[in-house]
Amino acid sequence: MDNAIPELDNIKSQLKSRERRKKPKMLVVDDEPDNLDLLYRTFRREFQVLKADSGASALEILSQEGEVAVIISDQRMPEMKGTEFLSKTVPQFPNTVRIILTGFTDIEDLVEAINSGQVYKYITKPWDPNELKTVVQRAAETYELLKQRTEELRRAQAQTNLLMTIVGVARSANSLEACLPPLAQAFGENFSPDYCILQLVEKNALTEAQSSYSKDGTIENWLQDDPLIAQAIASGNVQIAVDIAKDPDLAAVPHYQSCGIQAHLAIPIDYRNEQIAVLSLQWKEPSILREDELELLHLSAQQVALALTCTRYHP
Repeated sequence: MDNAIPELDNIKSQLKSRERRKKPKMLVVDDEPDNLDLLYRTFRREFQVLKADSGASALEILSQEGEVAVIISDQRMPEMKGTEFLSKTVPQFPNTVRIILTGFTDIEDLVEAINSGQVYKYITKPWDPNELKTVVQRAAETYELLKQRTEELRRAQAQTNLLMTIVGVARSANSLEACLPPLAQAFGENFSPDYCILQLVEKNALTEAQSSYSKDGTIENWLQDDPLIAQAIASGNVQIAVDIAKDPDLAAVPHYQSCGIQAHLAIPIDYRNEQIAVLSLQWKEPSILREDELELLHLSAQQVALALTCTRYHP
């Protein structure tokens, strides 16, 4: 797809401003404080290192911090073995790469954990620092590859789901208003915004007809007063703000402050230069959107325009 969004060059700078590579997260788990400190010092330059002195404490940290790239866990700890702890992390964090440190010959536990995919590698104590660094580097590379493949599958599924929804709407909807709920839900479920609003436009002005999607079930529609939406409708171009708190034109806008929205994407939906609707995707955190995601959204918006046009003239 060649420059699917004509104005893409104008928004690349915003995308790049959020693309600065962050240190991957690592969780180290050991009941011996000296080992924890040593692991922290070893990897703190390359990773954001989180420390836990037990399996239970580590699970609590993961519930707060979310997915990490690599977990290094001691095997022999009070109350919960390392392999038992790691097995509990697999369902929620399948891409995380797990490494066991062991000073004992717990062969059965380790073999079972490795064969079941719960453990990537085991390192014997006392470990060789260079060997451990090499293993962790490969583990981090493996995590990035798994994450990339998972994201590619997710995007492919999102594209398929959107296309199926758009085709279904074009075939079955008997009014423009009836098109909006399934389309808003499809965009909301497949691109993971906190809020999504799809609203009809007539004579370059928003109408009352709209539908929305929300992760928490509540949403406030302030599009009528939003400068980004106004620009999108007036120009016919995609408008994006990836970090509203740092945007001098938007940071003081009342509805962004009251709703806590930190990223906003406004996509005009038009057919032959006639504005039909506008799509608003909103996030509560500053958002990193890749060019391919924007292009998929833009292409999907074009397909929606065709579906809405068909419905308007052939209900």
